[in-house]
Amino acid sequence: MIEFKDVSKRFGHTVALDNFDITFAKGKITGLFGPNGSGKSTSMKMIAGLNRPDKGEVTLGGLQPQESKISIAYLPEIDYFYPWMTIKQAAGFLQAFYADWDEAKYKDLLGFLRLEEGMKIAKISKGQRAKAKLLLTVSRRAPYLLMDEPLSGIDVLTREEIINTLIRDYREGEQTIIFSTHEIAEIESLVDDVVFIEAGQVKLAGSAEDLRINKGMSLLEIMKEEFRNAN
Repeated sequence: MIEFKDVSKRFGHTVALDNFDITFAKGKITGLFGPNGSGKSTSMKMIAGLNRPDKGEVTLGGLQPQESKISIAYLPEIDYFYPWMTIKQAAGFLQAFYADWDEAKYKDLLGFLRLEEGMKIAKISKGQRAKAKLLLTVSRRAPYLLMDEPLSGIDVLTREEIINTLIRDYREGEQTIIFSTHEIAEIESLVDDVVFIEAGQVKLAGSAEDLRINKGMSLLEIMKEEFRNAN
């Protein structure tokens, strides 16, 4: 499991996380939901070991993020591959660094997502880049998968392909996935647990199904209600 214990983080005068305290269950898909600027990306980067808390502690199975990097597959919102690379070159780059790279899985997903190894990153569409990022992230057998806004700014059909890939590839009980997004409607049926975050604090958290039943609303409606009441 992944634990945040009383974590705070500032960037200059901006408070990104404010006494953030939450546990992400092992072997489940958790949706990290909130508006832009709520602290979602900061928390994801902390799990990935790219940011350190000013106060508090983040652990993965009892280990510090810096000790667990080899176990984490992280898909950031921004493009992170060199534009001159082809998909094959980017795959080779990752394969050289991570022993959990699964070549058979990579080849299978390449066809499933209708991508070709010779495609150059700089010359493919935004939707194809989104699919390529997903391909290169989930082709590892990492026990922790972090996805930061993978649906942002792409068309509906590509979003559907990304979601279908995640459903197809998910190893229930083995892999812990955190899906950070403000696009809730598309992935509502995918998540087991949810964490609603606002202004760097946990607003509401729990089982997705329990929250829907108890409140008689969709997750999107719950978020709107919670944040509207806060404002």
